[in-house]
Amino acid sequence: MTTLDLDGLIDDPATRIIVCCGSGGVGKTTTAAAIGLRAAERGRHVCVLTIDPARRLAQAMGLTELDNTPRPVVDIKASPGSLDAMMLDMKRTFDEVVESHSDPERAQAILNNPFYQALSSSFAGTQEYMAMEKLGQLRAQSDSEGTWDLIVVDTPPSRSALDFLDAPERLGTFLDGRFIRILLAPARGAGRGIGRIIGAGFGLFAGVLNKVLGAQLLSDLAAFVGAVDTMFGGFRERAEATYALLKDRGTAFIVVAAPERDALREASYFVERLEQDGMPFAGLILNRVQEVRAPELSAEQCLAAAERLEVAGDSPITVSLLRLHADRLRNAERQRRLATRFTAAHPGVPVTEVIALAEDVHDLDGLREIGGLLAGN
Repeated sequence: MTTLDLDGLIDDPATRIIVCCGSGGVGKTTTAAAIGLRAAERGRHVCVLTIDPARRLAQAMGLTELDNTPRPVVDIKASPGSLDAMMLDMKRTFDEVVESHSDPERAQAILNNPFYQALSSSFAGTQEYMAMEKLGQLRAQSDSEGTWDLIVVDTPPSRSALDFLDAPERLGTFLDGRFIRILLAPARGAGRGIGRIIGAGFGLFAGVLNKVLGAQLLSDLAAFVGAVDTMFGGFRERAEATYALLKDRGTAFIVVAAPERDALREASYFVERLEQDGMPFAGLILNRVQEVRAPELSAEQCLAAAERLEVAGDSPITVSLLRLHADRLRNAERQRRLATRFTAAHPGVPVTEVIALAEDVHDLDGLREIGGLLAGN
């Protein structure tokens, strides 16, 4: 098993984007922040884009809040390096797309439309699409202004890690798809013979939709479609540009997993998908691994000693500690079997293990500790 060379990755000026991905609850956000801090303190100018981080993570970076605007993190222990952090505001990012591709009057009509408000807030795949949209904005800003030379992305906590790669194309297809074009057809063909024919057919179609969807929803949808007619091609183009950016040699995907069955199953799916799509895959970070101390004392020996002390009525605290240590050893062995199964299925994947810490990260020193562990220190 090879080891992921994190310092080599972040020290390489060709690395412009690092994407941390995996299932929810495995520590992706903290990992992304720790990578960003370590890169900044090794001289890179870094922006970390996080997705719905816990408040304690913002506090750990010395910030009272995180929002859709990159904010500088102070107390970075490096003179040339810098670190900015931000949290994706899904709706605000969608609003920015509308405002940048429409005149003010049309943009306001779209922003006020009830269908758009629902789409921009809760449509399946919108968060994943907007995470990549924001990544594209940050990269464009970096290229034009030289603001950052490394962007670290914490992907959304999707139920399936595959949603992250599929969502941009899925949303782009919806907004540029056949159903939307059917709704647009009457307006585009108005006043012409074909327009009257399509309009008559659409009238029958709309009657059915009224019964299924409701008149108000259909009206809102039709108004939305009419307002964003000029933007349709842009969504697909942006999705394709984002996908190309992800495949660029300056991007590196890091899969984050915990040594648990479900998390490693998701990691396995993602590794296979990245390889299938030809994405630049750097390796796996196995987070929260149980550290084994006093390995010469087996779980069976601990339990046997605890039983003898318990029968004798001696040292109840020692009995509890022996049983606790036996549980930790068994948990470590279970994690080791799961990790071995993963590496056997993916023998060429570089892996770095990070031990489970006694407490959550609550300051920059905690992030530095995790960064050191990620680098193998």
